[in-house]
Amino acid sequence: MSRKTIIGVIGASEASEAGYAAAREVGRLIAERGAVLVCGGLGGVMEAACRGSVAAGGETLGLLPGPEAAQANPYVTLAVPTNMGHARNVIIAHTAQALIAVEGEFGTLSEMAVGLKLGRRVVALHSWPGLEGAVYVETPEEAVEAVFASIGNSASD
Repeated sequence: MSRKTIIGVIGASEASEAGYAAAREVGRLIAERGAVLVCGGLGGVMEAACRGSVAAGGETLGLLPGPEAAQANPYVTLAVPTNMGHARNVIIAHTAQALIAVEGEFGTLSEMAVGLKLGRRVVALHSWPGLEGAVYVETPEEAVEAVFASIGNSASD
C-alpha cells in the first residue's frame, strides 16, 4: 500500500486579494497532482488553498490551533483540533513532505524555519524574502512544480 503525498500550504491568516488567489491556485494544482493538502485549517491563505483543492476534488487536512473541529474553514475535509495554539505549526511542518508559503507573518516564518530544519523543501511565493534555504518563486505553478520536484514527481510515497 502506498501513502499519499502531503504538501503543506502555509501563510497569512488574513491574505491579500492576490495572496488569496495565488493560494487558491496552489491548492487546485496540488489536488490535480493527487496529493493531500495540509494547513492550519483557518482563514486567509489556508482557506483559499483548501478551497482550490476541494474544487479540484482534493483532500484537505486542517491541523487546528484550538479545541474544536468546528473552527475549521468550510473547505477542510479532515479537521484535527490540536488545542495546541501555535505549537501546531511544528506538527504541520512534520506532516508535510514539502511546504509552500504564501505571504505570511511570524507563524508562517516559524513553519518555514521548522521545515528547513527538518530538511524539507520550503517554497516561498511572495513570502519572507531572504530566508536561507528557501526556494523563491513567482507563480503558483512554479511553487507546486518546485515541491513535487523535491519529493519526486509521483503523488504517492
